[in-house]
Amino acid sequence: MPELPEVETTRRGLAPHIEGKRIHDVVLRRPDLRWPIPDEVREQLPGQRINSVRRRAKYLLLDTDSGSALLHLGMTGSLRVLPASTPVTTHDHVDFTLSSGRVLRFNDPRRFGCLLWQPAGQTHELLQALGPEPLADAQQETVFDGDYLFQRSRGRKAPIKTFLMDQRIVVGVGNIYAAESLFRAGISPLREAGKVSRERYVALAAAVQDILGYAITRGGTTLRDFISPDGMPGYFEQELQAYGRGGEPCPRCGRALKSANIGQRASVWCAHCQR
Repeated sequence: MPELPEVETTRRGLAPHIEGKRIHDVVLRRPDLRWPIPDEVREQLPGQRINSVRRRAKYLLLDTDSGSALLHLGMTGSLRVLPASTPVTTHDHVDFTLSSGRVLRFNDPRRFGCLLWQPAGQTHELLQALGPEPLADAQQETVFDGDYLFQRSRGRKAPIKTFLMDQRIVVGVGNIYAAESLFRAGISPLREAGKVSRERYVALAAAVQDILGYAITRGGTTLRDFISPDGMPGYFEQELQAYGRGGEPCPRCGRALKSANIGQRASVWCAHCQR
Protein backbone atom coordinates (compact mmCIF):
# COMPACT_ATOMS: atom_id res chain seq x y z
CA MET A 1 0.00 0.00 0.00
CA PRO A 2 1.33 3.50 -0.79
CA GLU A 3 2.58 5.18 2.38
CA LEU A 4 3.30 8.84 3.09
CA PRO A 5 6.30 9.22 0.74
CA GLU A 6 4.43 7.63 -2.17
CA VAL A 7 1.36 9.82 -1.63
CA GLU A 8 3.52 12.93 -1.22
CA THR A 9 5.40 11.99 -4.40
CA THR A 10 2.04 11.76 -6.16
CA ARG A 11 0.96 15.16 -4.78
CA ARG A 12 4.17 16.86 -5.87
CA GLY A 13 3.96 15.27 -9.30
CA LEU A 14 0.36 16.33 -9.86
CA ALA A 15 0.38 19.85 -8.42
CA PRO A 16 2.22 21.69 -11.25
CA HIS A 17 -0.12 20.16 -13.83
CA ILE A 18 -3.52 20.61 -12.18
CA GLU A 19 -3.37 23.51 -9.71
CA GLY A 20 -5.08 26.54 -11.22
CA LYS A 21 -6.86 24.43 -13.84
CA ARG A 22 -10.64 24.18 -14.09
CA ILE A 23 -12.46 20.88 -14.06
CA HIS A 24 -14.69 20.71 -17.14
CA ASP A 25 -16.25 17.34 -16.40
CA VAL A 26 -16.03 14.28 -14.15
CA VAL A 27 -16.42 10.93 -15.89
CA LEU A 28 -17.31 8.04 -13.57
CA ARG A 29 -17.02 4.63 -15.23
CA ARG A 30 -18.41 2.87 -12.17
CA PRO A 31 -20.50 4.15 -9.22
CA ASP A 32 -18.13 2.99 -6.51
CA LEU A 33 -14.60 2.09 -5.53
CA ARG A 34 -14.12 0.95 -1.95
CA TRP A 35 -17.24 2.97 -1.12
CA PRO A 36 -19.93 4.59 -3.30
CA ILE A 37 -18.76 7.78 -5.00
CA PRO A 38 -20.97 10.64 -3.70
CA ASP A 39 -23.18 12.49 -6.18
CA GLU A 40 -21.48 15.77 -5.18
CA VAL A 41 -18.29 14.71 -6.98
CA ARG A 42 -20.07 14.68 -10.35
CA GLU A 43 -22.51 17.50 -9.57
CA GLN A 44 -20.29 20.11 -7.87
CA LEU A 45 -16.80 19.70 -9.33
CA PRO A 46 -17.48 20.61 -12.99
CA GLY A 47 -16.68 24.29 -13.52
CA GLN A 48 -14.60 24.52 -10.35
CA ARG A 49 -10.98 25.67 -10.28
CA ILE A 50 -8.48 23.44 -8.46
CA ASN A 51 -7.01 25.85 -5.93
CA SER A 52 -4.56 23.41 -4.39
CA VAL A 53 -3.59 19.76 -4.09
CA ARG A 54 -3.06 18.81 -0.46
CA ARG A 55 -2.06 15.67 1.38
CA ARG A 56 -3.42 14.68 4.79
CA ALA A 57 -2.00 11.39 6.00
CA LYS A 58 -2.36 9.02 3.02
CA TYR A 59 -5.25 11.00 1.50
CA LEU A 60 -5.08 13.56 -1.30
CA LEU A 61 -7.46 16.50 -1.45
CA LEU A 62 -8.24 18.50 -4.58
CA ASP A 63 -9.44 21.79 -3.08
CA THR A 64 -12.01 23.96 -4.86
CA ASP A 65 -14.27 26.78 -3.65
CA SER A 66 -17.24 24.41 -3.36
CA GLY A 67 -15.39 21.63 -1.55
CA SER A 68 -12.68 19.03 -1.93
CA ALA A 69 -12.43 15.73 -3.75
CA LEU A 70 -10.94 13.32 -1.20
CA LEU A 71 -8.91 10.48 -2.72
CA HIS A 72 -7.09 7.47 -1.33
CA LEU A 73 -4.95 5.27 -3.58
CA GLY A 74 -5.76 2.10 -1.66
CA MET A 75 -3.49 -0.85 -2.48
CA THR A 76 -3.07 -0.38 -6.22
CA GLY A 77 -4.35 3.08 -7.16
CA SER A 78 -2.57 5.68 -9.25
CA LEU A 79 -3.31 9.19 -10.49
CA ARG A 80 -1.84 10.33 -13.80
CA VAL A 81 -2.21 13.49 -15.89
CA LEU A 82 -2.57 12.36 -19.48
CA PRO A 83 -3.50 13.71 -22.93
CA ALA A 84 -7.27 13.60 -23.34
CA SER A 85 -6.83 11.26 -26.31
CA THR A 86 -5.15 8.55 -24.20
CA PRO A 87 -7.15 5.31 -24.62
CA VAL A 88 -9.08 4.16 -21.56
CA THR A 89 -7.87 0.86 -20.08
CA THR A 90 -9.69 -1.73 -17.99
CA HIS A 91 -9.14 -0.22 -14.56
CA ASP A 92 -9.41 3.49 -15.44
CA HIS A 93 -12.41 4.28 -13.24
CA VAL A 94 -12.47 8.10 -13.08
CA ASP A 95 -11.45 10.97 -15.37
CA PHE A 96 -11.35 14.63 -14.39
CA THR A 97 -11.21 16.53 -17.68
CA LEU A 98 -9.24 19.75 -17.27
CA SER A 99 -9.17 23.17 -18.91
CA SER A 100 -5.62 22.39 -20.09
CA GLY A 101 -7.00 19.80 -22.49
CA ARG A 102 -5.62 16.96 -20.39
CA VAL A 103 -7.27 14.50 -18.01
CA LEU A 104 -6.48 13.51 -14.44
CA ARG A 105 -7.11 9.76 -14.51
CA PHE A 106 -7.65 7.51 -11.48
CA ASN A 107 -6.71 3.89 -12.14
CA ASP A 108 -7.26 1.25 -9.44
CA PRO A 109 -7.21 -2.48 -10.33
CA ARG A 110 -8.24 -3.76 -6.89
CA ARG A 111 -10.65 -0.90 -6.16
CA PHE A 112 -9.48 -0.49 -2.55
CA GLY A 113 -9.04 3.23 -3.17
CA CYS A 114 -11.75 5.82 -2.71
CA LEU A 115 -13.14 9.06 -4.12
CA LEU A 116 -15.24 10.97 -1.61
CA TRP A 117 -16.46 14.53 -1.02
CA GLN A 118 -15.56 17.05 1.69
CA PRO A 119 -17.78 20.17 1.71
CA ALA A 120 -16.01 23.52 1.99
CA GLY A 121 -15.27 24.48 5.58
CA GLN A 122 -15.77 20.94 6.91
CA THR A 123 -13.47 18.04 7.78
CA HIS A 124 -14.44 14.61 6.47
CA GLU A 125 -15.03 12.00 9.17
CA LEU A 126 -12.14 9.91 7.85
CA LEU A 127 -9.76 12.76 8.69
CA GLN A 128 -11.15 13.82 12.05
CA ALA A 129 -9.37 11.38 14.38
CA LEU A 130 -5.99 11.31 12.66
CA GLY A 131 -2.77 11.96 14.52
CA PRO A 132 -0.22 14.63 13.62
CA GLU A 133 1.86 14.70 10.46
CA PRO A 134 5.37 13.34 11.10
CA LEU A 135 7.03 15.94 8.89
CA ALA A 136 7.03 19.65 9.66
CA ASP A 137 3.59 21.22 9.30
CA ALA A 138 3.28 24.76 10.60
CA GLN A 139 -0.52 24.51 10.64
CA GLN A 140 -0.85 21.58 13.05
CA GLU A 141 -1.21 22.14 16.78
CA THR A 142 0.47 18.92 17.91
CA VAL A 143 4.22 18.67 17.34
CA PHE A 144 5.48 15.23 16.36
CA ASP A 145 8.66 14.49 18.29
CA GLY A 146 10.09 12.08 20.84
CA ASP A 147 8.33 13.73 23.76
CA TYR A 148 4.98 13.36 21.99
CA LEU A 149 5.56 9.66 21.29
CA PHE A 150 6.71 9.05 24.84
CA GLN A 151 3.61 10.67 26.33
CA ARG A 152 1.20 8.84 24.00
CA SER A 153 2.86 5.49 24.67
CA ARG A 154 2.52 5.44 28.46
CA GLY A 155 0.61 2.40 29.66
CA ARG A 156 0.43 0.83 26.21
CA LYS A 157 1.20 -2.88 26.00
CA ALA A 158 1.02 -3.16 22.22
CA PRO A 159 4.29 -3.80 20.34
CA ILE A 160 5.96 -0.54 19.41
CA LYS A 161 5.65 -1.32 15.69
CA THR A 162 1.87 -1.62 16.02
CA PHE A 163 1.83 1.60 18.07
CA LEU A 164 3.87 3.47 15.44
CA MET A 165 1.56 2.34 12.64
CA ASP A 166 -1.59 3.52 14.45
CA GLN A 167 -2.83 6.47 12.35
CA ARG A 168 -4.37 7.99 15.49
CA ILE A 169 -0.83 8.32 16.89
CA VAL A 170 0.98 9.55 13.79
CA VAL A 171 -0.16 9.47 10.18
CA GLY A 172 1.43 8.01 7.10
CA VAL A 173 3.82 5.51 8.72
CA GLY A 174 2.96 2.09 7.31
CA ASN A 175 4.72 -1.25 7.32
CA ILE A 176 7.71 -0.28 5.19
CA TYR A 177 8.73 2.88 6.99
CA ALA A 178 7.90 1.57 10.48
CA ALA A 179 10.34 -1.31 9.88
CA GLU A 180 13.02 1.01 8.53
CA SER A 181 12.60 3.58 11.32
CA LEU A 182 12.79 0.97 14.09
CA PHE A 183 15.91 -0.49 12.49
CA ARG A 184 17.52 2.95 12.30
CA ALA A 185 16.65 3.67 15.96
CA GLY A 186 17.80 0.22 17.15
CA ILE A 187 14.46 -0.67 18.73
CA SER A 188 12.92 -4.14 18.50
CA PRO A 189 9.47 -4.05 16.90
CA LEU A 190 8.33 -6.52 19.59
CA ARG A 191 9.09 -4.25 22.55
CA GLU A 192 6.03 -2.96 24.43
CA ALA A 193 5.41 0.66 23.47
CA GLY A 194 4.92 1.64 27.11
CA LYS A 195 8.34 0.31 28.12
CA VAL A 196 10.41 2.37 25.69
CA SER A 197 12.30 5.27 27.25
CA ARG A 198 11.92 8.93 26.33
CA GLU A 199 15.49 8.96 25.01
CA ARG A 200 14.78 6.09 22.61
CA TYR A 201 11.56 7.75 21.43
CA VAL A 202 13.58 10.87 20.61
CA ALA A 203 15.79 8.68 18.41
CA LEU A 204 12.75 6.98 16.86
CA ALA A 205 10.98 10.25 16.00
CA ALA A 206 14.16 11.54 14.36
CA ALA A 207 14.50 8.28 12.40
CA VAL A 208 10.89 8.49 11.18
CA GLN A 209 11.37 12.06 9.99
CA ASP A 210 14.74 11.43 8.36
CA ILE A 211 13.63 8.28 6.54
CA LEU A 212 10.31 9.68 5.33
CA GLY A 213 11.96 12.89 4.16
CA TYR A 214 14.71 11.02 2.32
CA ALA A 215 12.24 8.55 0.77
CA ILE A 216 10.29 11.47 -0.69
CA THR A 217 13.46 12.77 -2.38
CA ARG A 218 13.96 9.28 -3.82
CA GLY A 219 10.43 9.11 -5.21
CA GLY A 220 9.07 6.70 -2.63
CA THR A 221 9.31 2.92 -2.68
CA THR A 222 8.14 0.93 -5.68
CA LEU A 223 6.75 -2.31 -4.29
CA ARG A 224 4.30 -4.35 -6.36
CA ASP A 225 1.73 -1.81 -7.49
CA PHE A 226 2.78 1.77 -6.75
CA ILE A 227 3.20 4.00 -9.82
CA SER A 228 4.25 7.62 -9.50
CA PRO A 229 2.46 10.27 -11.62
CA ASP A 230 5.27 10.36 -14.18
CA GLY A 231 5.39 6.58 -14.46
CA MET A 232 8.89 6.44 -12.96
CA PRO A 233 9.79 4.00 -10.19
CA GLY A 234 10.63 5.02 -6.65
CA TYR A 235 14.24 4.31 -5.81
CA PHE A 236 14.10 3.98 -2.03
CA GLU A 237 13.43 0.23 -2.41
CA GLN A 238 17.06 -0.16 -3.42
CA GLU A 239 18.14 1.21 -0.04
CA LEU A 240 15.86 -0.71 2.33
CA GLN A 241 17.78 -1.95 5.36
CA ALA A 242 15.19 -4.27 6.93
CA TYR A 243 11.81 -4.41 5.20
CA GLY A 244 11.44 -7.45 2.95
CA ARG A 245 14.93 -8.75 3.81
CA GLY A 246 14.08 -11.53 6.28
CA GLY A 247 16.86 -14.15 6.41
CA GLU A 248 19.39 -11.87 4.74
CA PRO A 249 22.47 -10.52 6.57
CA CYS A 250 21.91 -7.48 8.77
CA PRO A 251 23.59 -4.45 7.14
CA ARG A 252 25.17 -3.60 10.51
CA CYS A 253 26.26 -6.84 12.18
CA GLY A 254 25.92 -9.45 9.45
CA ARG A 255 23.64 -11.75 11.45
CA ALA A 256 20.52 -13.10 9.73
CA LEU A 257 17.52 -10.79 9.98
CA LYS A 258 14.50 -12.29 11.71
CA SER A 259 10.98 -12.19 10.34
CA ALA A 260 7.55 -12.74 11.87
CA ASN A 261 4.03 -11.34 11.77
CA ILE A 262 3.41 -8.54 14.26
CA GLY A 263 -0.14 -7.26 14.36
CA GLN A 264 -0.85 -9.39 11.29
CA ARG A 265 1.84 -7.53 9.32
CA ALA A 266 5.08 -9.02 8.04
CA SER A 267 7.96 -7.67 10.10
CA VAL A 268 11.73 -7.93 9.77
CA TRP A 269 14.35 -6.90 12.31
CA CYS A 270 17.78 -7.72 13.71
CA ALA A 271 17.58 -9.40 17.11
CA HIS A 272 21.15 -8.28 17.85
CA CYS A 273 21.02 -4.62 16.78
CA GLN A 274 17.42 -3.93 17.81
CA ARG A 275 16.60 -4.33 21.50
